[in-house]
Amino acid sequence: MRSGTGAAAAASTQDPVGIQDPVVTKDPVVIVGSGHSGVAVAAGLRTRGWEGNILLIDAENELPYERPPLSKEFLKDGAPDEPAVLRKEKFYADKGIGRLAGVTAESIDRNGRTVLLSNGTRQAYHRLVIATGSRARPLTVPGAGLAGVRSLRTRGDALELRRLLVPGSRVAIIGAGYIGLEVAAAAAAKGCEVTVLEFQDRVMSRVTSAPVSRHFEQLHERNGVRFVFGAAVTSIDGGQRAERVTVADGTVFPADVVLAGIGVIPNQELAARAGIDCRDGILVDGDGRTSDPAIYASGDVTRFTSPIDNASQRLECIQNALAQADRVAAHIAGQTAAEPEIPWFWTVQHGIRLQTAGVRHPEDRVIVRGEPSGGKFSVVYLRDGRLAAVDTIANLSDFRTAKRLIGQGARIDPLLAADPRVPLAEAISGATNHSHADLTAARS
Repeated sequence: MRSGTGAAAAASTQDPVGIQDPVVTKDPVVIVGSGHSGVAVAAGLRTRGWEGNILLIDAENELPYERPPLSKEFLKDGAPDEPAVLRKEKFYADKGIGRLAGVTAESIDRNGRTVLLSNGTRQAYHRLVIATGSRARPLTVPGAGLAGVRSLRTRGDALELRRLLVPGSRVAIIGAGYIGLEVAAAAAAKGCEVTVLEFQDRVMSRVTSAPVSRHFEQLHERNGVRFVFGAAVTSIDGGQRAERVTVADGTVFPADVVLAGIGVIPNQELAARAGIDCRDGILVDGDGRTSDPAIYASGDVTRFTSPIDNASQRLECIQNALAQADRVAAHIAGQTAAEPEIPWFWTVQHGIRLQTAGVRHPEDRVIVRGEPSGGKFSVVYLRDGRLAAVDTIANLSDFRTAKRLIGQGARIDPLLAADPRVPLAEAISGATNHSHADLTAARS
């Protein structure tokens, strides 16, 4: 990745502060947060030969676990109560990775290189990694605190939601993003009456284009989900529990369960209180360093400059969390990280998988490959003539090819790209395998 902006970018111009040879340091590398990125930093340090102490600070008491299934398989009937763990307990013991569970970091003393913990102790660090992730954006309307109003981020959230999703329950989901739609699919499959209230005019509007939105809207409707677009929720009403949701035009929707799926907020407060540069995420350079070169950040909590188009971005995906963790571990160990992978994302709704590579911009040119009604198609996004992103449904070949072409900055012929008979790898501008005349003749 290229360097970030502001003070984080300035930090990247300094001499590396990572240890050049594996040594045992007096103080450990302290990692605050034990999600995918935090655990991957710890594992990556050991893989790279780091022999110093490592300490994971985990706000939850359980072993670090997989979070993506919480809005999918975990909500199904018969699913185990414990999500799959990232690493078994034996791994941490074998690798000499210490864990403090049920403890949070309260503040950082940058001069003294210590972290004050919620148990009252102060932990010294050689290098500090902030991998605190993000939290569900809360509803701020009247009635948001009633019983039955939920968000989904942790195992505990998912267990409570699973308990509430019983056949016949009236479920109102606020927000038609990934989380909202995945829960809508799970609730409909369990026999709930599901209504999705979305302020925008289509589903997943932040992450995809209109053709993909329409495909998934129709998929949900075929499975009994109702959508209300342009809906601004103004209140949730009831006695001790939620009973109905009211929107701005006065329409009332009965609801026994209300799920807020309105995005997330980066958990940047620890860094911000310490004077580390933040802007809707902790600013980091290409090696994960913050404006303090002894402090790194990794995962959903970070904001960085895209190596593809130099745009400032904060990505909420496992792939980015793991890629950043690798770069942080490499820099601390004084090694070179692998070239960054093209970002990719996925969601499964009613058994249909949407896979995305690259980061779409609203102004990108949209080209549909294939017929959505057939259930297998792709949408490619061109920016200044180059392939910038792709959405694929049941088309793994296009997904894999697009990831490679995006990384190459390949220029794409729009006419060739629009024909699903032409392999995407042969839709590069200047390709001679298929002429425009050939394609026109084939269609006639």
